[in-house]
Amino acid sequence: MLPVTADGIPLCELADLADRPHAWPKLWRHHAAQPEADEINALAAERGESWLPRYGGRISSEWQFAKALQVLRDDPGVYERTARWIEGADWIVWELCGRETRNVSSAGYKGIHQDGAWPSRDFLAALDPRFTDFVSERLDHPLSQLGGRAGGLTARAAAWTGLREGTPVAVGNIDAHVTAATARTTGPGRMLAIMGTSTCHVMNSEVLAEVPGMCGMTLGGITPGMWGYEAGQSGVGDIFGWFVDTHVPPVYHEEAASEGVSVHELLSDRASHQAVGEHGLVALDWHSGNRSVLVDHSLSGVLVGMTLATRPEDVYRALVEATAFGTRTIVEAFTGAGIPVHDFTVGGGMVRNPFVLQVYADVLNRPLHVVDTEHSCAVGAAIHAAVAAGAHPDVHAASQVMGRVRADTVDPDPERAAAYDALFAIYSELHDHFGRGGSDSLRRLRALRGAAFTTGSTPEGKR
Repeated sequence: MLPVTADGIPLCELADLADRPHAWPKLWRHHAAQPEADEINALAAERGESWLPRYGGRISSEWQFAKALQVLRDDPGVYERTARWIEGADWIVWELCGRETRNVSSAGYKGIHQDGAWPSRDFLAALDPRFTDFVSERLDHPLSQLGGRAGGLTARAAAWTGLREGTPVAVGNIDAHVTAATARTTGPGRMLAIMGTSTCHVMNSEVLAEVPGMCGMTLGGITPGMWGYEAGQSGVGDIFGWFVDTHVPPVYHEEAASEGVSVHELLSDRASHQAVGEHGLVALDWHSGNRSVLVDHSLSGVLVGMTLATRPEDVYRALVEATAFGTRTIVEAFTGAGIPVHDFTVGGGMVRNPFVLQVYADVLNRPLHVVDTEHSCAVGAAIHAAVAAGAHPDVHAASQVMGRVRADTVDPDPERAAAYDALFAIYSELHDHFGRGGSDSLRRLRALRGAAFTTGSTPEGKR
């Protein structure tokens, strides 16, 4: 999300914000707007706002309104100078074709646009009187359908790209959602997990239902004409990376270098030879908070069961399993809400790790289809561009021609799948205990940490 001037220039280019990082354009990984998200959720629940169930009952701190409200309160000057509040995808398209557009996907999932309307002025005023005109003055714009043509490449942008002036520019899209076309999962009930630093789960359905803890649902949000559902996990690959970078002893790095492999490959190989439960560990994958199904970024990671015999490969496997358990929790939430998941496809950077894919197949106890490119978002964007240029009649048709999925699936092992049920039961118990009110210790720890930063080495006022 970018606060920009009326002519589309990001405010970060116009001011020295080096000493105020909270005022920079808000990236999705910035979760400091959790208090604002909590306030939005509480007020919406109190007022019975009809749009709240479309987001699983809780708006995320990753979404537009929480972040905008935080900017207003943390740096009113930046907020007042903001003429337009726009998603990066729409801003890039604006730069390419010289015409402002707003894609229906970003507006629906991140902007609380439902049934043709944004949250009302009355609701915004109740949050903060200064926020009353946020939609009308900074956000509102006619929405464009995915796969549509936003305009033609300007001479200025043609010089940047080396493409011809007037080349069709497609309407902006979200990275994970555009990948459904690459994965050939544009039909109903076909869940796609884009697994990288985080994971985004997207799926189309012909049914309108409320799934507890989902990120959102939008008509036409993935493919025009269908209800697009989104859920996700804020930390996946970055959890594995954090562990390797900070907790694996030098001897492992030295051994990996001597064998000509990465530390991830070394740990994956060692962990793959373990029986399910052999390490005696269960982890909660909340190192970046919980996006689904708890929608709470004040939560943090948990690891239980360690002994003096615990090794790095044990912890690595437990972290991989935790992310798989998080995905299983999401799948079961959809199924329980009457939106069955017929098949499961994986894309993104994690397709490079066979161990991770096998754990997911075993934990989910279902075969995994795998996108046959590491550049799945780029291919999906090309598919939508082909539709915008008139090369294919719609996204479904283009997906069948241009999509890339491996012929072979990653199949679950029946014995490991059955063994994982016991570990998943423990994960679910810890999940509900720490996430649903059994203990608020994780939130209290986060509060203590924040207080220490505020009164200690971190300049006062930063979050």
